Amino acid sequence: MKSSFTNIINSETPVLVDFFADWCGPCKMLAPILKEVKKELGDAIKIIKIDVDKNQSIASQYQVRGVPTMILFQNGKQLWRQSGVLQKRDIVQVIQSKSQS
Repeated sequence: MKSSFTNIINSETPVLVDFFADWCGPCKMLAPILKEVKKELGDAIKIIKIDVDKNQSIASQYQVRGVPTMILFQNGKQLWRQSGVLQKRDIVQVIQSKSQS
């Protein structure tokens, strides 16, 4: 998973990584919000979910201490990170302002 993860975040298209866990209530609240973000932004964003319990090495590499944590990458660079649940408009605004088109 690690090498394919690196390939994914090296994309020119911004990649929003949602670090989550099955037992996490706020993570369940964030999932439908991210679906709406994807629907609004379409091909302008890739959204992937990383289960921290199944991918502890990746979570550790990016110092994910709590879930949900979202990290926005583009061309392998971390542009933004946030823990907790945000509203769709806030996530869309961050993606649009942080990513270089």
